[in-house]
This record gives sequence, C-alpha cells and structure tokens, in this order.
Amino acid sequence: MNWILPISLLIVFEVVADILAKEWSLNRPVVFAVGAILAYVVANTFWLFALKNGSGLAKGAVIFSVASAICASVLGIVFYGEKLNMLQLAGVFFGIISLVLIFWEI
Repeated sequence: MNWILPISLLIVFEVVADILAKEWSLNRPVVFAVGAILAYVVANTFWLFALKNGSGLAKGAVIFSVASAICASVLGIVFYGEKLNMLQLAGVFFGIISLVLIFWEI
C-alpha cells in the first residue's frame, strides 16, 4: 500500500493543474498556463512513483482517472457554475461506485 500517497499526490497536483488550466482558459495571464503545465509534470512524476510502488497500471489508472474526474466535476459545478446533465451525473455516480469496488478488494 506504499502507492496510496503517490496516487493521492498525483490527484492533488492534477486538480491544481486543472484549476490553473481553467483559469487560463478564462483569459487569465499566461502564468496560469505555465503553472498548469508545471503542475501536470509534477503530477505525472508522482504517477511514476505510484507505479514503482505497486499501484499497478490497471488499478492505479482507474483510481487516478475516476478520482480526478470526480474532483474536476465538483470544481466545475461549485466554482465555475458548470452543469452536468442526468447522464453525466450517472457517470459520476458509477465512478464513485467503481472506486468503492476497487478499494473494497484492498
């Protein structure tokens, strides 16, 4: 379970990068784009450590992808006023279920 910290840091830096990228897309200064790129690089560095510490490609990628998607969805709704339709909300719900099932096994 040495991979949980690197996966967690991967998700955190991915979320930070997503926020910076969104801010840049809203016509903020280029420093937001540079910050986003740097945060993506740091995030993916933690991905390397997660793989090296036993997260597995299949399990680790699902955990990272679903957790990042859920975080991005919440941020988009709460801070940027974005909307999800019922089908998209169902996808988020099933993503949460997938994380429960993956961690149930651990």
